[in-house]
Amino acid sequence: MDSAKSSVGAVPLRSAKPIWRISQYRQQQLWGLVFLSPWVLGFLIFTFFPMIASLYFSFTDYNLNRVNEYSFVGLRNYAQLFTDPLVSTSLQATLRFAVIALPLGLVLPVALAALLNSRWLIGKPIMRTLFYMPYMVPVVSAVAIWGGMLNSQSGWINRGLALIGIAGPDWLNDVFWIYPALNIIGLWGIGNAFMITLAAMQGVPTELYEAATVDGAGPFQRFRSITLPMISPVIFYNLVLSVIGLLRYFEIPYILSQGTGRPGGATMFFNIHLYKTAFVFGDMGYGSALAWMLFVIAFGATVFLFATSRYWVYYASGENT
Repeated sequence: MDSAKSSVGAVPLRSAKPIWRISQYRQQQLWGLVFLSPWVLGFLIFTFFPMIASLYFSFTDYNLNRVNEYSFVGLRNYAQLFTDPLVSTSLQATLRFAVIALPLGLVLPVALAALLNSRWLIGKPIMRTLFYMPYMVPVVSAVAIWGGMLNSQSGWINRGLALIGIAGPDWLNDVFWIYPALNIIGLWGIGNAFMITLAAMQGVPTELYEAATVDGAGPFQRFRSITLPMISPVIFYNLVLSVIGLLRYFEIPYILSQGTGRPGGATMFFNIHLYKTAFVFGDMGYGSALAWMLFVIAFGATVFLFATSRYWVYYASGENT
């Protein structure tokens, strides 16, 4: 009787789902966080925390030569920005350079991409490789190469000009010619912008060109009315990167002039002034204020570009940022 009762009243065991087992969606989220964690840690350690530290130092008189002796000075470093003559000098040098560099950095990649996207051009794969390869050359090596090529006495460019009876300028020591020289060196590395623009051009639907051709549109009209609007998001992307890159322009002029600003202060760009203040003279407090001034300018310029992009940037989805 007891045996029957126990067998009747027994509840069959079911394979219950372990309480610690999580759903597949949650597992994917966790694995996503795991793979993102190196970037997150790198951002926190090498970007975010240094930014917070520099913001704190900008309100102090912290100096690398006396790291254990510093005090809170309030807004004194920011007030010094308006009385430091090198601030206006470096901003003017950056602006003068940008007047030449920014249009070239936007127009030339589009022109090269249009050239290499032409169906009539022979050897396009080789030319694409040749245009992109200089982008892979380290900056120091590229500047050393161009420093020799732009040498007023023995440089290949001036020697080539002499062959056709033209006296070459003193590229690196003349205030008038230093900005064209810097732009020549800078154009050596437009391969990345060129490849992105070329990829955007190749993504334009051919049906649009065919319809425009049927309607009687010529090559220039097709380029202006179809190609440029369709690749305008990429042009906008290159524009934002170019503006930010111009504000942080440092390596090429520093290597050429060793941070002296020669000739005549023309290469004393804002980033060079910031670097010398913080790391050469050790005034990290004022250097941090300069860095945050640069951040505010770059942030304001970026916000302005995004605010105006809705009037000229076309998105195929019909949504403007």
